[in-house]
Amino acid sequence: MPRFDGQVAIVTGGALGIGGATARRLASEGASVLIADFNDEAAVANVDRIADAGGRAMSLTTDVSKGDDIREAVETAVNEWGRLDIMVNNAFPTDTRDAPWWGSAVSVPEEGWDLGMSMLTKALYLGAKYAVPEMSKNGGGSIVNLASVHGLLMAPNSLVYEAGKSAVIGMTRQMAIDFGPIGIRVNCICPGHIVTEGLGEMWEDNAEGLKFFDQQYPVRRTGVPDDIASGIAFLCSDEASFITGHPLVIDGGLSIQLQEDLGVAQGKYARENEFRMP
Repeated sequence: MPRFDGQVAIVTGGALGIGGATARRLASEGASVLIADFNDEAAVANVDRIADAGGRAMSLTTDVSKGDDIREAVETAVNEWGRLDIMVNNAFPTDTRDAPWWGSAVSVPEEGWDLGMSMLTKALYLGAKYAVPEMSKNGGGSIVNLASVHGLLMAPNSLVYEAGKSAVIGMTRQMAIDFGPIGIRVNCICPGHIVTEGLGEMWEDNAEGLKFFDQQYPVRRTGVPDDIASGIAFLCSDEASFITGHPLVIDGGLSIQLQEDLGVAQGKYARENEFRMP
């Protein structure tokens, strides 16, 4: 029997990238999946892809920073399939480098802070607020939040993203304490550099630049969405029934390295190879 047979999942940002791969993975293992995304065209395309593979899915236009939209997503899934077992809080447009939330505490405008933090943290609060009551009716469930290695290691000019992803880890741990007694586990994933559809286009004509990124990882490659989808599926499954409040790092070993050694290796590679940064 498939691991998620008879279960119902919501994946925010489930049209493309990590969310898209996660929606397909959960559906392939028996779950009925609601894709909550603002990209209607891509969401419908992913629903069709799931259906073509024999799975069950539907999409709903959703702004994860708005409570009414999250509530509607939960209500839609429950009305369609009768229950809710899995909530994957994934949505955040990381490939928009010109968005107002990138920069330092000096350069980020106040509205950029508010918008970025709303998508990174408020969305998780809203997801739990509306998903937990429905999950509790079934005796439990699983929530997986998308954090990042950027919640563990800091990068320059990324105040909102680093602060938000750090907060995701803290929120995950706190929610795990609140909801564990009613059978709901809450975990998060900390991905490394994942080459999604958008990033794939960026690297398409810069293979040497991508290879430079690959060299930073002990496994000598960057990640793909299915790497993260596999981790999410594990955390949602009964195989992880004794795991909660855990930030699962899936980064090919990036964050375990001594930074001085990594810097030396990067410098050596840069001297010996021609490439351009994105």
